[in-house]
Amino acid sequence: MTQFSPKALTLLAASTLALNACATLGVGSEKPRPAQSPVQSPITAPRPATPEPVQTSDSYYLNGAAQLNAAIAHHATKGRAKNIILMIGDGMGISTVTAGRIFTGQAKGKDGESHILEMEKLPYTALSRTYAHNAQVSDSASTVTALTTGAKTSIRTIGVDQTVPYGDCAASKGHELTSLFELAEDAGRATGVVTTARITHATPSGVYGHVANRGWENDAVMDEETHKAGCVDLARQLVEWPHGDGLEIALGGGRTNFLPKETTDPEYDDEIGMRKDGRNLADEWAQKPDHQWIWNAEQFSGIDFSGPAKVLGLFEPSRMQYDGDRPADPGGEPSLSDMTRAAITRLSQDEDGFVLMVEGGLIDMANHGNNAARALEDVMAFDAAVKTARDMTDPADTLIIVTADHSHGLTINGYPKRNNPILGLTVSLDGKPMKSADGKPYTTLLYSSGPGSMFATPDKFRTIVPGKYSLSSDAKKDDADKVARPDPSTVDTTEHDYVQQALIPSRFSMHTGEDVPVFADGPSAWLVRGAIEENTLFHIMAYAGGLAGYNPDE
Repeated sequence: MTQFSPKALTLLAASTLALNACATLGVGSEKPRPAQSPVQSPITAPRPATPEPVQTSDSYYLNGAAQLNAAIAHHATKGRAKNIILMIGDGMGISTVTAGRIFTGQAKGKDGESHILEMEKLPYTALSRTYAHNAQVSDSASTVTALTTGAKTSIRTIGVDQTVPYGDCAASKGHELTSLFELAEDAGRATGVVTTARITHATPSGVYGHVANRGWENDAVMDEETHKAGCVDLARQLVEWPHGDGLEIALGGGRTNFLPKETTDPEYDDEIGMRKDGRNLADEWAQKPDHQWIWNAEQFSGIDFSGPAKVLGLFEPSRMQYDGDRPADPGGEPSLSDMTRAAITRLSQDEDGFVLMVEGGLIDMANHGNNAARALEDVMAFDAAVKTARDMTDPADTLIIVTADHSHGLTINGYPKRNNPILGLTVSLDGKPMKSADGKPYTTLLYSSGPGSMFATPDKFRTIVPGKYSLSSDAKKDDADKVARPDPSTVDTTEHDYVQQALIPSRFSMHTGEDVPVFADGPSAWLVRGAIEENTLFHIMAYAGGLAGYNPDE
């Protein structure tokens, strides 16, 4: 007879009673679940069914029971994942997800607090520990390496192991790590990457890149010693990627890293390329058979993504536009959802399956600028891409993992009343703005660090230009003892360009080190549970897809 510890027996009995009670009630489901006989543990007698609590008609009670019934009805998907989609909301920590949920619900005219994001509908969840090999708080280079290779590494390095010091090209030789995407290409599967950041930025570079310095996005930023040691910039690594038959699709920003200095940008007359080697890597891509490169929404709309073309889309010289700033004209940019749809359409042509990364890269950048409006708009855009991915795939053969690479210092404060605008001042139940000890009101959303911190008066700090943040020339360290917090009630805090206030003055908001959420569905998604190491997600994806020596069929 199986032996159970006293603690295990207590938990078993409590779980059994809770499930039987909810099954008997059948609340929240279309068909009431039949009552189940009490389960007899190995050493305890049967117990009678518990009486119904008085709150069975309460709306929150009914919603909770409905969620339980949905969880009970969901069965873990077994078998091998033909397709794997890793979706990364860059900098999308727990507080950003919560604020994004409320913002999205309010934007749709619904109750924001109880709104459910598309990513939150995925049935399996976990917390991911994001520390790096040499740092409590990580950057996107070390975290993407953990996600795509299964090994943690030092901050500011991509695709190399923990022994490689930052910026040491020679030390990186022979210490490159194999990414999930390289394994997939070498196994004959299709691969792709989609981002709203530069395609050579840290997170998307984790698909194909191996560098001791995440800043090596083009050859012009690499010194002579690095060139002599034989290291290659990230733009070149993407175009020359030696695995399988190369990427099927790569969509994002970052044109300047692919164009030579002598070349004027195709969209902006005042922009030129950055490469000093004279190579036009975008043209080199397009010169290959069945390859095309595009740079605007009109060209994007003209591509048949169900065909054989391998597409490089570079829609801005640097990062793409924030979703709330994205131009709607034909010469503008596709949305993250549009690019996700195109990528899945293209990659689905491969009968052996595919591996795809989708990054909402500008959530992080707006958070860096203490600009919550743009950060939450991009959470909403990222969530729309999650919906697109779910609508276009079948959880029977596609594993979708949605997570963040690291968190940010966004906080949700102050006892605001229900349905209070998430970007607004904190208003209490009596309808009056709540005030801090200095007698001034405050916003619900604040940051721990960043350009929203003021020294003495607002003119001591430069107003944000989205994506670029710096202290003004007259901001002095000795002003720190003259702090006078500006009154946020004198401006519209829900306005698109509003910069939330922050505690610590900094050129940009710093990352934070708390665990981040993981949401999953599909084959082996049941392995996404509890508190796990970030690099374990690689192993779950590899196991599900039968890569890296794993075999889920055994």
